[in-house]
This record gives sequence, C-alpha cells and structure tokens, in this order.
Amino acid sequence: MTGAPGPTHYAPRWNADDRPVLPAVGSERETLSAVLEWHRATFELKCSGLPTERLSEQAVPPSALSLHGLARHLAGVERWWFRIQFAGETVPMLYYSDEDPNQDFERLDGDVDEDFGVWRSECERSRHIAAAAASLDETGIRKKTGEPISLRRIMVDMIAEYARHNGHADLLRERIDGATGT
Repeated sequence: MTGAPGPTHYAPRWNADDRPVLPAVGSERETLSAVLEWHRATFELKCSGLPTERLSEQAVPPSALSLHGLARHLAGVERWWFRIQFAGETVPMLYYSDEDPNQDFERLDGDVDEDFGVWRSECERSRHIAAAAASLDETGIRKKTGEPISLRRIMVDMIAEYARHNGHADLLRERIDGATGT
C-alpha cells in the first residue's frame, strides 16, 4: 500500500504535542499520576489553537457539550474529588448547584480564558494534594455517604473521567475545525 493522503476535509494533526511520556514501568502511584497528568495534558492539547470564541461552540447537536463547558466541568470534578472529598476542604462547588446542576455545560456566560485558568488552578491544587498524601491508601470521606474513599480510587475515577471527556473533546474539535489527534 502506498502512502495515500488522508481525506482533504481533515485539518492536519496537532503540531505541538508536549504531553508527558508515559512510563512503561513504575510504581502504582507513579503510573496513576503519570496517566492522569497525560489525560490533563491531552485535554489542554485538544483545546489548543482555537480562537477563544470557538471554545464555547456546542458543535455536536443536540448535545450542550463544548470545550469551554468541558473545562468548567473538569475544574469542578477536580475540586470535588481532590479538595472536597479527599482533603476535606470547605470550598464552594464550581459551576454547580442543586437548582442548576448543568450550569457547567449550559451557562457559558463566564470568561472563557478565566474558566480555563480556574481549571488549570484546580489541576495544580489537585497535584499538590495528591503529592502530599503519604500513600494511595490514604482516605477522604465521601460527602454523600460518609464512607471512606482512597486516593487510589479517586485517581482511577479521575483517569476515567478525563478519558471519557477527551473523547468528547475529540468529537467537538473535529466538528469545529477538523483537527484530529490522539
């Protein structure tokens, strides 16, 4: 088979891929941390290079998903799991209330750059919380049930959350400008 060019409707793949290299071997903690960090960087990559106003496009109707909404959602998830559930911090929820549970996706009235900055800040705080834990066996308390939850479980759940939403980001980005990538 010869190297036939891809479909002409696709934009080139992303040029700059500075995601961390995943270790082939390492401890459980090193591996989970690296995979979670890779997924965070993947989301950042999938949002890169677009004009700010395009990040809020809900490009896969009838879904209300947008890259901006995903950043808001992921900021809230980082805060919920690491700060509220694991570290026990008393901080308000981001982009969520019982009266308006989907505001992270549906109410994109905030500043896009500021919302991405909040997501980056929450990721950084999560990194510090995880690094300060003596082991993956340390637990926080689930707010809804009062039961313990380990850092290990939180990290696995966060990897699954990012993997799911990185798939959404793939679809959104391809619909917005045709860019594809891994």
